Amino acid sequence: MDKIYFTTPIYYINAEPHLGHTYTTVLADTLTRYYRSAGYEVYFLTGTDEHGDKIAQAAKEKGIEPKAYADRISAIFRSTWDACGIAYDHFIRTTDSYHQTIVRDFLQQIYDSGEIYFGEYGGYYCFGCERFYTEKELVGGKCPDHQTEPEYISEKNYFFRMSKYQQSLIDHIQSHPDFIRPERYRTEVLAFLREPLEDLCISRPKSRLQWGIPLPFDADYVTYVWFDALINYLSALELHGSEFRENFWPKANHLIAKDILKPHAIYWPTMLMAAGLPLYEHLNVHGYWVMDSGKMSKSLGNVVRPLEMKDKFGMKKRIGMDAFRYYLLREGVFGQDADFRQDSLTARYNADLANNLGNLVSRVLAMQQKYFDGVVQPLGPTWAPEDEELRNKFVSAEKELARHMAELQFHRALESVWGAIDHANRYVVQTSPFTLFKDADKRPRVGEVLHHLLEAIRTASRLLAPFLPDTVKELRSLLALNEADAAYRAPWGRCFAPGHKVDGPKVLFPRIEAPANE
Repeated sequence: MDKIYFTTPIYYINAEPHLGHTYTTVLADTLTRYYRSAGYEVYFLTGTDEHGDKIAQAAKEKGIEPKAYADRISAIFRSTWDACGIAYDHFIRTTDSYHQTIVRDFLQQIYDSGEIYFGEYGGYYCFGCERFYTEKELVGGKCPDHQTEPEYISEKNYFFRMSKYQQSLIDHIQSHPDFIRPERYRTEVLAFLREPLEDLCISRPKSRLQWGIPLPFDADYVTYVWFDALINYLSALELHGSEFRENFWPKANHLIAKDILKPHAIYWPTMLMAAGLPLYEHLNVHGYWVMDSGKMSKSLGNVVRPLEMKDKFGMKKRIGMDAFRYYLLREGVFGQDADFRQDSLTARYNADLANNLGNLVSRVLAMQQKYFDGVVQPLGPTWAPEDEELRNKFVSAEKELARHMAELQFHRALESVWGAIDHANRYVVQTSPFTLFKDADKRPRVGEVLHHLLEAIRTASRLLAPFLPDTVKELRSLLALNEADAAYRAPWGRCFAPGHKVDGPKVLFPRIEAPANE
């Protein structure tokens, strides 16, 4: 069985989950569900990053120990993803003992091979990023991310010989065009690598920072938070044994936002090279969700939280998260920034989910119940041209969806399915079963039309399962089908056995008459 490994970043616990975290996690969850449905063995990792200056400072401000603070915020992340229905396989914490052991082993290995040395360094340190910046990297003398002036710090530390691997990394990126995708971020990394790469400071003195993993070769220092955090992608696999890691690691697909491109595209692959390990398969980079032309962040006060959005829009508890997922996947173009607007969410919800998919399901099941007491009628030996066209629309949609998912074009994949759903709604008007039923001689044809429409709903549910998992559970229930049944995945026209009975209509997505207030 083919294998694939999806990871989100492990989220830094200086803030509770917001839209930025949610988007990355929903992307990974959607890919996980899609590849599982395609027969892959998938491993999906998420978790929290819990060491470093900012965590120690946040805990101090609250008058508690860093571990107690980490326990509380990490639990919020985990409970949020559980409430959102995220189907992760493992939730890792950098305070987990097994992770700390593997980080220390990794450090000792590359230290023993001469890839770590002791030296003195002076540089511009941003406490928000917890990293040193060169003068060239600053914008107007400020950190490009936090818009604050970094503090110049000079101290003795341990350094990783990252510069040694610069050309090897360039060669790998150039010989693997899809190593970093989309292309714009590959180009950005190669542009950065045109300048000489400096060695990476990988420690912090305990005299300045206590909260971190102690270096195995010098107890007076703790590990730099990025060097600790990046290794989680390996330690989560190693937890299951070296064979498990060797099976999944070559198919590792990292999903990240563009603000952490450099650590993942430069620090991480050079670390792997130094340890003699193969590189990950793909680094998949998305843009920001912005509001009023600004990146969402806790410091800017424009944070959107997933569970609050579900409550704010008054959506049904069971499929409320699906509506939010749909908006993120349909409105966002992978790799680009996207504008978050509540009026846009309402419009998309009403047009696509309530009016289009919801209305199709409701009226087809209503007619099936009214005309045939819910019992699916048989198809004739030959199908009308409009019946063939309906089926072909869904066959084409499935092929297009597969192509777009391979390219991480989630919005295009959904457009393909919605094109077929649009056609199904037009087919209802074209065949006019509500008119045909008035003629007793034409009622067998009405049964055929509704059978084809039920097939359209079944096929749509199968294609939408990675995107709208809770909605699809409702659809399967209404069609009286079980995902495990072979019939659920049978070819068009071979699913519904004689006497199969479907449920009556149900409103899946009640219309929202006005946008929620800001």
